[in-house]
Amino acid sequence: MTEMCYYEVLEVNKDCSSAELKKAYRKLAMKYHPDRNPDDKEAEDKFKIVNEAYQVLSDEEKRSIYDRYGKAGLEGQGGFGGGGFGGATNMDDIMDIFNSMFGGAGGGFGHQSRRDNSQKYTLDFEIELNLEFHEAVFGCEKKIDIRYKTPCNECKGTGAKDGKLETCDYCKGQGQILMRQGAMQFAQTCPKCQGQGQTVKESCNSCKGKGYHEKEDTVTVNIPAGVDSGNRLRAQGYGNESKNGQRGDLYITFVVKEDENFIRNGNDIYIKVPVFFTQAILGETISIPALDGELELELKQSTKDKEQFVFDDEGVADVHSGRKGRLIAQIQMILPKKINDEQRELLEKLQESYGVESSPHKSTFDSAFDRVKSWFKS
Repeated sequence: MTEMCYYEVLEVNKDCSSAELKKAYRKLAMKYHPDRNPDDKEAEDKFKIVNEAYQVLSDEEKRSIYDRYGKAGLEGQGGFGGGGFGGATNMDDIMDIFNSMFGGAGGGFGHQSRRDNSQKYTLDFEIELNLEFHEAVFGCEKKIDIRYKTPCNECKGTGAKDGKLETCDYCKGQGQILMRQGAMQFAQTCPKCQGQGQTVKESCNSCKGKGYHEKEDTVTVNIPAGVDSGNRLRAQGYGNESKNGQRGDLYITFVVKEDENFIRNGNDIYIKVPVFFTQAILGETISIPALDGELELELKQSTKDKEQFVFDDEGVADVHSGRKGRLIAQIQMILPKKINDEQRELLEKLQESYGVESSPHKSTFDSAFDRVKSWFKS
């Protein structure tokens, strides 16, 4: 049987950075997490292998061993264990990711959760919101249609017909299973009952065993100026509903579209300024677009290609401090694609007027030509 490659599991290249690795893990863990895929055995299995892969590749020593010897080289090294988290070296890292995904809820992985064991879903949930470039830069108000979970009344949120549950035969009602890694022992949420300690014998007809129904709602959020892709905003009280009627929180992660001209890097804005070669040689004052209108750019005589001109406080306002970044204009030299006879004659006259300065390659390569000639004389 072909062994699955951990890099392929996380959908990353072998030379990926730790930040790229964490981002890939976060995405896949969210996709296959049991809370988001109830009663889905395939998603559960994928969730386990994703955790196993990240547990190895996020540890530099284990990753080095894996790169050289494969999975076999990790046997006896504490590399993995039964699809669990395998060791304590990067447990904090993994829990940080789960906390950020589920709004402080560990999802049953050892931290305090906003979900009791009898509830089939977390109260907090996360969505992505696409923003136009200018909406992120200047801030805006958005109305967002959402669907949230509310407990099924007929089964009291259990997913079982008439609310009748039986003790889980996998964890014997404990809700957790013990995992051993060398001398260490730690608890992991039972994958069969998802930490409830009980399982459904017969599914509820009303909710088809899910334990919840979905309702629609609309939330209006004021998005502050300066947000960027990956930033999150909490909408308190717009999450899923618990059995006592309390609602959790909605976490909104922003995805900002790129602009045709402006390129954002943090709070700085870059813009390419096409300049014809004669403008660069002679020097000229030109107008360029800026976030708040336009700016005057004074080209120096003999401005170079890719030369940068920096305008302070013309970038994006920091979402926390309000302090603005820079606008950086980078020159993009434009040369003529075609010239006519008259233009050629003028250019040749211009070149001749510079004398020796117009042929810099000659003085630069004279010594090189002499050395090359000497190689063939001997």
